[in-house]
Amino acid sequence: MLVSEFDYFLPPELIAQEPAEPRDSSRLLVVDHLQNTMLDRRFHQIPEFLDPGDLLIFNDTRVIPARLFAVKEGTEARLEVFLIREMKMNEWECLIRPGKRGKPGVKLIFPGQVVGEVTTAVPDGGRIVRFPAELDFKSWLAKAGETPLPPYIHNKQVDPERYQTIYARYEGSVAAPTAGLHFTGGLLEQLKAKGVNLGFLTLHVGLGTFRPVKTEIVEEHPMHAEYFTLPADLVDLIAATHQAGKRVIAVGTTVVRVLESQAQENGGLKAGTGETAIFIYPGYRFKVIDGLITNFHLPKSTLLMLVSAFAGREFIAECYKHAVADQYRFFSFGDAMFIK
Repeated sequence: MLVSEFDYFLPPELIAQEPAEPRDSSRLLVVDHLQNTMLDRRFHQIPEFLDPGDLLIFNDTRVIPARLFAVKEGTEARLEVFLIREMKMNEWECLIRPGKRGKPGVKLIFPGQVVGEVTTAVPDGGRIVRFPAELDFKSWLAKAGETPLPPYIHNKQVDPERYQTIYARYEGSVAAPTAGLHFTGGLLEQLKAKGVNLGFLTLHVGLGTFRPVKTEIVEEHPMHAEYFTLPADLVDLIAATHQAGKRVIAVGTTVVRVLESQAQENGGLKAGTGETAIFIYPGYRFKVIDGLITNFHLPKSTLLMLVSAFAGREFIAECYKHAVADQYRFFSFGDAMFIK
């Protein structure tokens, strides 16, 4: 399968530069992938399309201030250091720009005169940076780091909290699970009052989810592992939902990846904690989810491939053409789809 099959034309002005206010005023394209129909709505209308007993599953990860700046020891050379994931206590896999200044053995001076050492080069241009063992890393990072907005968002004055879901709880992501950005406290209460069940899992979003696909063949793209936790009580709730003939709906592709990676061949679902590098593209047979709430994704991205696997590549291509023609807003701060 060719990566070029997942390309589409997007006028740059449709890339959302700031979030909708209020959150649930964003637009919502409701699509039925079995009937090949589309409806234009607002996100606050989503309860109309959910039934009592349906289960919405959210990713409760919280974005950390993963963007840091440092000076190479003994020079005035300034570098950007982007945290990807914690390997062990105070030791992080990072991206360093420019990479040629961050070779193993180099020491970096961070805010507060904290010294980090580049110890190892890893595949795809990454580096392992070791921070002082005695450093209270979390407290220091809260002061020294910046929330890493995606590079296509040029408005850097956005409140960092608007790049967090309202239910974000467990710190560890370097990018937001953006499908959840549309939910407000009032909307969640409205859903609960209707009898819709809410469940939570955790996947710490890494850069692997968003890395450009550089291969020409879809199947040759390597996915990076991301840490997740799937609670046992949620597994039980999913089983009860299906037994009652109701729908399990993932809020975001990160939720899909956790659920489908833990699905068993016998139809069961395994609770637990670990890492997933599952890559979902057309031809994949979904085992857990019955619906998906998601934003509009970048051309030729693994996220667009996952959505296409769920609803069909040609139909999703038609949905995206409609969204472009109707001037929906795209990407992280953009509008949403509900695929049922």
